[in-house]
Amino acid sequence: MTEKNYQFGIQVNLHQFAHQLWQVLLVGLTLGMMRTVVPALAESEFGVPKGSFLLLMAFVVAFGFVKGTLNFVAGRLSERVGRKQVLMWGWLIALPIPPIIFYAPSWGWIVFATVLLGVNQGLTWSMTQTSKLDITHPQQRGLTIGLNEFSGYFGVALAGILTAYLSEWIGVRDGLMWFGLVVIIVAIITTQLWVKDTLPWALAEAKNHATGKSTGPVPRFPKNISDNPTTWEVFTLMSWRDKRMFAFSQAGLVEKFVDALIWVFYPVYLYEQGLSLANIGWVVGIYGFVWGGSQFITGKLSDHVGRLWPITIGMWVCGAGVGLTLLGDTLWWWSASAAITGFGMALLYPNISAAVGDIAHPAWRGSAIGIYRFWRDLGYGIGALLLGIASNMTGIISTGFWFVTIAMFVSGLIVLIMAEETHPGINPASD
Repeated sequence: MTEKNYQFGIQVNLHQFAHQLWQVLLVGLTLGMMRTVVPALAESEFGVPKGSFLLLMAFVVAFGFVKGTLNFVAGRLSERVGRKQVLMWGWLIALPIPPIIFYAPSWGWIVFATVLLGVNQGLTWSMTQTSKLDITHPQQRGLTIGLNEFSGYFGVALAGILTAYLSEWIGVRDGLMWFGLVVIIVAIITTQLWVKDTLPWALAEAKNHATGKSTGPVPRFPKNISDNPTTWEVFTLMSWRDKRMFAFSQAGLVEKFVDALIWVFYPVYLYEQGLSLANIGWVVGIYGFVWGGSQFITGKLSDHVGRLWPITIGMWVCGAGVGLTLLGDTLWWWSASAAITGFGMALLYPNISAAVGDIAHPAWRGSAIGIYRFWRDLGYGIGALLLGIASNMTGIISTGFWFVTIAMFVSGLIVLIMAEETHPGINPASD
């Protein structure tokens, strides 16, 4: 392929864009199979003592730290070996997960399976997002991330519901194993057959910026970074040297407290309230469906109104939804609060990634996205640890809900104070 063939935009790359959406759907299905049945039956099926909140959260802590680290590695690695290779490695690593769950004699095996899941998610989800950003226009980043996360979290929600029903029909272990194996094998085959490496598009875009051939508004790229930065240089820029990137990274970290809570405390709390596995699957699924479905709208919205306000308002709405969960005691109330939480997440989630993509130079965009995702998914581990500690101290699971609500409001305020609008069409570079 010659350089002139590297065209940018969803329409001109629709075939490959669709394949990448299919991949992230499969990534979501793989994650979702662990998010309803496993926490709800941790005590009866895998031997976790009742009230052992820290032990219960151990598998999410492991997932968060592993996935966060692999996001960091995946971004840098993909700039050397290409996006497709990293994606394939992620799927191959996932193959042992279903058999491990099937034969698990104790909770420790589930924790180990979740470590492998963290590696899988860190490599695969990072690559589906980065690949789409490589081949689309800067003005389409909100829509691009929205579609990516819509597809992924639709998969998460769908898997939670399907595995709940499968567990009731053929048993927990059989349901999870066969569901997982089918999804992972299909992913490996379709990656090999249909996915293209998109790194050449990113290199072509970087060359266009360097030679002045890039068209449209110029983004407000950070100035305190070299043209060919080291890994450490990008890491420090994303983590604290650029206050905008710091604001987005901390928001990403804190919003994962919500996901950690939804993953573990939601099913346990609802199970204690007497809901069946199927109804728990639907409540958690509503959160996922609203989050996933709304991102199609909220991502595109930010392409028109900017990223800053959707992120800030989303943090506050999401936090409010978490708190509302505890104020009612019916299936309809929990479904409504889950929907509010999901809509808040839809406002903030794709648009933080889009904001990072706006002001990360294409020469080191893969690393920047990987480092942002490192901090974001570290929130699974940190959030799960803090949730477990908070609830262990009081002996009440609701403590974790209020902790997350407060954290989301504070984090949203930090974004409002320290960040700025990043959309190049709304707030372009001045020179």
